[in-house]
Amino acid sequence: MCLATGGAVASYLYNDLMKSQGGRKMIGAFSINGQDLLSSLPSVVAKEKGRPFDFEEGDVYMSSHEHRFRLFSSVEYEGQFYMTPQNFIESVTMSEPRSKKPWRSLTKQELEKILSDTPPVWRGTSKLFRNLRERGVIAYTEYLFLLCILTKPHAGFKIAFNMFDADANHMIDKREFLVLQEIFRKKNEKKGRKGDVEKSAQLRADDSMMIDTTLLVHFFGKKGKAELTFDDFYRFMDNLQTEVLEIEFLTFSKGMTTISEEDFARILLRYTNVENITSYLDNVRQSIPDEKGITFDEFRTFFQFLNNLEDFAIAMQMYNFASRSIGQDEFARAVYVATGLKLTRHLVNTIFKIFDVDHDDQLSHKEFIGIMKDRLHRGARGYKSVEKFTSFRSCLKKELAGR
Repeated sequence: MCLATGGAVASYLYNDLMKSQGGRKMIGAFSINGQDLLSSLPSVVAKEKGRPFDFEEGDVYMSSHEHRFRLFSSVEYEGQFYMTPQNFIESVTMSEPRSKKPWRSLTKQELEKILSDTPPVWRGTSKLFRNLRERGVIAYTEYLFLLCILTKPHAGFKIAFNMFDADANHMIDKREFLVLQEIFRKKNEKKGRKGDVEKSAQLRADDSMMIDTTLLVHFFGKKGKAELTFDDFYRFMDNLQTEVLEIEFLTFSKGMTTISEEDFARILLRYTNVENITSYLDNVRQSIPDEKGITFDEFRTFFQFLNNLEDFAIAMQMYNFASRSIGQDEFARAVYVATGLKLTRHLVNTIFKIFDVDHDDQLSHKEFIGIMKDRLHRGARGYKSVEKFTSFRSCLKKELAGR
């Protein structure tokens, strides 16, 4: 289990709570009452402190996450943008949308029909998003939360889930989940926020605009009264990760059971800041002339390892402090110690051949970790500068004025 990252999440939750309570100490060694925690946190959809930004003023500034959400979203309801399940899958597996069309406005009846067709969580599979395709709505806050599921170790979610599980019955209700989701959103969004905060895009709806979404109905039923167990939530996380990885793998496998080592390198270097990918691919061709292939199990295990990259980096530092070189055996051991995952010898060898630029069978762990951190964020870091756009309402206002 990823204790370091899980502990960081717990610390984040605790510090957030202490700030909201004015630094008041809590009674007991580690007793956190779920209701106290909920009441101490800001409203899930409350706007940031300070002057609220009026969308009708025109231009808005967007973080990299907001930019990507807007780029891939395709539907609009009552002035708010939403992704479909298909949009979300494309946003984490493609550099650009398959086809960018004007946002489709949903009527109340269309939204109700979409939500009524949403399956319950106990019927979830690793094909949920592919089956729903355009029949679903995902809000910006949920987009950030789903990104966390794809890029963070499960241990952090387990700790956070348990902290909201006040009666220790391994279940949380809809309100508790929304606060949990908001905390992960804040943690994720702080890293991507740049520019004028007062003119931020503010893609999150306020209380009067909040609607039920596909994710909320999936977890808590059409009436929102059901409770979510951690077992169901864990299965949802595992299914989502598997679904995204299957899509990436199948894109290159063409129906076969393996992908080539060169294609594995291509997938790893997608969404990174590596400028000369060709040199890495040449490395693979020269070092592995006889293609053996990477299986889906190896592919999946590697990306599970990436979700625990922070713990792996700590293990690598230990070797560095001891002035020990990092060969394949040391690399495999560090992965196992940090994550509990066993990478096959062929997979480890392939990783070394990709990143061993000096051909000395040693890994530059700083370069490897830096590149993999970029890859882990699946394109969300791809927009280095603050982007300026015109809001939906501003466009609509100008369009109507021109008629």
